[in-house]
Amino acid sequence: MVQKKIHIALALFSGGLDSLLAVKVIQDQGIKVIPVCFESPFFSCKKAIQSAKQYNLYVNVIPLEQDYLEMIQNPKYGYGKNFNPCIDCHAFMFSKLGDMMEKFSADFLISGEVLGQRPMSQQLNGMNAVAKLSGYKDLIVRPLSQKLLQDTKPIREGWVDKELLLELRGRSRTPQIELAEKFGIIEYPTPAGGCLLTDPGYSKRLTDLKQHDMFANGFITFLNVGRHFRLDDSTKLIIGRNQNDNEYMEKLIENSAKQGNIVLKARDIPGPIGIVQSRDEIVSKEILKLAAEILVRYLSKVNDEAVVLIQFPDGEVKEILAKKRTNGFERKMLLN
Repeated sequence: MVQKKIHIALALFSGGLDSLLAVKVIQDQGIKVIPVCFESPFFSCKKAIQSAKQYNLYVNVIPLEQDYLEMIQNPKYGYGKNFNPCIDCHAFMFSKLGDMMEKFSADFLISGEVLGQRPMSQQLNGMNAVAKLSGYKDLIVRPLSQKLLQDTKPIREGWVDKELLLELRGRSRTPQIELAEKFGIIEYPTPAGGCLLTDPGYSKRLTDLKQHDMFANGFITFLNVGRHFRLDDSTKLIIGRNQNDNEYMEKLIENSAKQGNIVLKARDIPGPIGIVQSRDEIVSKEILKLAAEILVRYLSKVNDEAVVLIQFPDGEVKEILAKKRTNGFERKMLLN
């Protein structure tokens, strides 16, 4: 008797309910599923790791690298409401997932996408564009909506039984919740967006980096903290809003010590810290003075002026006496 081959699927896995259900639906057919979560500066795999652990899954975390940042700057299908190139992003991840099939001896790819659930990448045209752009169009199965979609090779070849797949459509979560009960999935994250590219304020800061040729990890890492100011075409300033910001910024500075961040602090006065970032090797005295004046503007215990300590990447520290302007001059430079 010839033993039936056990097929293997690689799954795009976010840790949300839809991706959990997609995995369970395919596993229910006796198919081995290997969850994969891609991580970038704009979304993490924290939720995916927690969900996988809770339901006895092991998720492979794969960092996206420079080619991902290049795609984000020039997406073929453009952006959504903010800086989110959802179609290109999903296609990129399917492409990376497909490239991993040989490594894992996998046969096809799955995801938790639901037809009509999202306005850009999960409309029918968008899903077809994602599949085509990925380069693995005929190897993608979307278990939650596949009955509404064109058959792909895993279905035509009988690796996957189409009758055991679903035909979910739209934004209602009721069918997913009912299916979760069937599979014993009790706890799962709320369907809140976890991608910073969909956030208007974050998108404004990211657009500024793109416009000023600073679209690199060293600058992107700091986008989600503090107030951001554009000082000139090459240089920007970040100032902490509160103690939590200050502590987080200090950790980021420590982890990126070799990336040329200049740190500003008022001498002997509690308050925010500032970080000057530039694509130039040398920042002018005039720009550093401007940064110091903006920092002093946010010192609540200073009425006139303060001494600001400027620490350079090589450890050298200089002092500058900076006046506290009160005419709101910094607002025209504020990015958020």
